[in-house]
This record gives sequence, structure tokens and C-alpha cells, in this order.
Amino acid sequence: MSESSAEAAEAVAGASASAAGNWRAAGFAGVAIGVVAAGAAAGVALERLTVGRGMRRRARLALDSTGPYGALRGTPGKAYADDGTELYYEVDDVEPEGGSAPRRRRLFGRKAPAPVTVVFSHGYCLNQDSWHFQRAALRGVVRTVHWDQRSHGRSGRGMAQADGTPVSIDQLGRDLKAVIDAAVPEGPIVLVGHSMGGMTVMALADQFPGLIRDRVVGVALVGTSSGRLGEVNFGLPMAGVNAVRRILPGVLKALGQQVALVEKGRRATADLFAGLIKWYSFASRDVDPAVARFAERMIEGTPIDVVAEFYPAFNDYDKTTALARFADLPVLVLAGVQDLVTPSEHSEAIADLLPDAELVLVPDAGHLVMLEHPEVVIDRLADLLARTGAVPITATVGGCDSAFS
Repeated sequence: MSESSAEAAEAVAGASASAAGNWRAAGFAGVAIGVVAAGAAAGVALERLTVGRGMRRRARLALDSTGPYGALRGTPGKAYADDGTELYYEVDDVEPEGGSAPRRRRLFGRKAPAPVTVVFSHGYCLNQDSWHFQRAALRGVVRTVHWDQRSHGRSGRGMAQADGTPVSIDQLGRDLKAVIDAAVPEGPIVLVGHSMGGMTVMALADQFPGLIRDRVVGVALVGTSSGRLGEVNFGLPMAGVNAVRRILPGVLKALGQQVALVEKGRRATADLFAGLIKWYSFASRDVDPAVARFAERMIEGTPIDVVAEFYPAFNDYDKTTALARFADLPVLVLAGVQDLVTPSEHSEAIADLLPDAELVLVPDAGHLVMLEHPEVVIDRLADLLARTGAVPITATVGGCDSAFS
């Protein structure tokens, strides 16, 4: 185990002992987390050892100050979930030729049809900015809505969770419905979801089939799963994974009760966690360091108590039957071949149940495929939008360079 891995295991074990008051359980937790850390860190150990810690810290500061990623902003709005949680969203509108949408809709006393709106849902421990490249490419082409899931990004902490109610994927589906009601009260919709965001889309379909039938014209499911997440081994030996699975919910709960201590430990072991994030987010060796740092910053920005609140929701998640709601729609199913978090086999299983869906497996891509190979995701999304009529077939969708404009 590397020195950084040992430090991380010791910090986790110490926090767990303080919270749980049981040194034996804490020691077991430290060993289990250490197994995960050591296994994942193996692939990046050389990089960690050959670059000085101070140099890496300076590089992170430089990337944070100059990186353009996550800087795109739209018209802000707020929706409210059924438990009162405030959900933050942004709208990128498209101004039609001849003036603004409100003025044009009043022409000749008639109301013009509402435009197609593409609603993007992000994954676990991320936020709406994870769609940076796709958002940049679609600006000026189609109306889009980007929102932060509860307790993520700029959205409020889950009100129900403050009262001790666990997060559920069904709750996230209802949250998405609240955002749609507020930001897209009329007109056709294309739903796009990555990882947990894809699960949110499936939960929406499960609970609101009428909305899917009447208003949804297309769906994109990126790096996600319809169930059986308990079988994922995260690229590690099954013995270590099984040990971690047995204790991780309890460990996370304990850590979530020691937020200040754990966040201090995360900062102290930033180099290790940067390696872990890169290992589980990307597969290719030539990822732009600014993009890798951008992903690291989003994940680091998710408080440990939020991580703890959401993790149990994946254990019993199963929305396989909800996929039937999409059977008559244009559907894109896309995944990275080397995704260790939601393996591409899960996307293949979704496509098997939706035989008319387009299945795209991206070689040399990990879990954050929309950041690692944005041009592929943009290209396939543009094709989906053309098939749904959201954009004309002749429309020009911007490439990755538009992210810098």
C-alpha cells in the first residue's frame, strides 16, 4: 500500500472510530477502505511517486484559475420537490429568427408551438456542469435545461433527509418532474441522463407514464444502469469488494456524522483521491489535465454526508420494467467500454430490452465519457435530436471548440 493509501485508510478508520465508538469496527473499516484505495491506486502509483506533492498542488491551482470548464451559465430558476427541497436549474433559450419567443408567439393573435427542450440530468457526486461540452455545443441550436440533483451543486440539501428519510431513486424521479413542471411547462421534451441521472429518468418514467407518453420525444441514457448494481466489482478482486460492501453503508453513515474531520482528511489526502477519481472516471491516458481536474473538483465538492446519504439508494435500485415506457421512442444508449462504475454490460442489457435503440459503446472510455470523449457524445446526441425533430437534419451543432467560445 502506498503512503497516501495508508494515510487515507488511517483517516477513515479514525473518523469511523470517533463516530461509532468501536475501535475494532473502525479498524476493519480502515482495512477495507485501504484495500479499495490500494487496488485503485496501483494504476496511478507511478504518476503519484514521480511528481512532487508541491508541484501537483501548484498545478491544481493553475488549472482551477485558467480552466474554462463549468463556466457556462444560463437563466437561473428554482423548482421545489414534494418535500420542499429547493432544486436549482438553468435554462439556455434559443431566440427564434425575427425576435424573442414571447413577442413572436403573440404575432397574429396566435400562440406558436413550444420548442423542443432537452433536459439534462447529472450523475452521483457531480453537478449540472458535468455536461459542459454538450451544453456548449447545443447553445443556440436547441432549448436546454440543466439542473442540480438534490444536495448536489447549487440545489438545496434534501429536506426529507434532514428528517432522517433515506434518499431513493424514486424521489429523484419526482424531483425531475418538479423541475420539468417549473422549467418546461409545455412542449416536447428530450430526456438525457448520465449514471444516476439516467436512473432518475427511468424513475420518472416509472412514476409518470403519462408524461412520457404525451410529451417525451426522445431519450438518451449515458453510462447508466437499470439495476443489479450490487454485482459491480469496480475493477477490484471480488474478495475485497465483498468485504467493502458489507461494511461500507455503516462506515459512510459514521463518516457522515463527522463531516469536519473527514473533509480535513480528504484535503490531507488530496493526491490519493485525485488518483482514485482519475482511475474511476477515465480510461484513456491522454485526458486533458484541465478536464481531469474539473472532474476532480466536482467530486471533491460533494460533502461526505451527501455521499453517505445517496449510496444506499443504489443497493435495491431496479427500474428494468420502466424501460418499456421508452419502447416507441428514439433512444440512445451510450457507454464507455472501460467504465468501472456502471459497466457497459449494463448499457447492453438496456439496449437488449429496447431493440430499436441505438447502442454506442465507446472504446478507451470510462465512466465520465461525456468529458473524456465529448465529440462522440455530441455527435450521437445531435443525431438523436435530429431523429426526434428537435433540430433540423441540416442544423449545425457546435463541436468541442465551442466550449471555449
